[in-house]
Amino acid sequence: MNTIKDSGNILVENQQMSKRRFPTQPHLKNISISRVEKEDIDVVLPYVIEFRKQLFPMLDAHKLPKDLLAFSAVYLEAETGAFLQAKDQQGKLIGVVGMLAYDYRFPHLDIDRRKTVEVARLFVDPSYRRSGLGTALFKGLTAVAKEKGIERLYLHTHPFLTGAYEFWGKQGFQLKDFCNESNFPTIHMELFVDRIA
Repeated sequence: MNTIKDSGNILVENQQMSKRRFPTQPHLKNISISRVEKEDIDVVLPYVIEFRKQLFPMLDAHKLPKDLLAFSAVYLEAETGAFLQAKDQQGKLIGVVGMLAYDYRFPHLDIDRRKTVEVARLFVDPSYRRSGLGTALFKGLTAVAKEKGIERLYLHTHPFLTGAYEFWGKQGFQLKDFCNESNFPTIHMELFVDRIA
């Protein structure tokens, strides 16, 4: 896979995806975003696990969720799965985001059978927060979703994740429900892909 860089733009590249450019802040001009491939897992998975540990210190770090235990099958091999990575000019991993088939584990949400994925694991290095990198990663993910014929993007977040609800609202997500899930206040949100510009 080639690394693509361009002054003033973040570029998304994948062997199955056409090249896409997203305008960004000047200090992000040498950032590349690409689909995670099997050869990237040894770097990406520990990055995700460490971020999860920092954001959710109340969870047992030794008990990984199913999507991380089966990372390749869920995100790389599944028809509706995808995982994107952002790297800086030196090739350092600075952000990730993924999508996986929605598993209908929240029956009270009344999500119909449209082709739905769950947006998950948006983690951005603290030095790049509020820089536009999270938005660029999400735009790259929506491009993949459109190519895969996904109809709905679902996600959940939590009030203790500062700025998360506001961030997803700016991306176009609408509140679906607010309730407790396993003793965590949880915000459920959705976005229909045909409404994404």
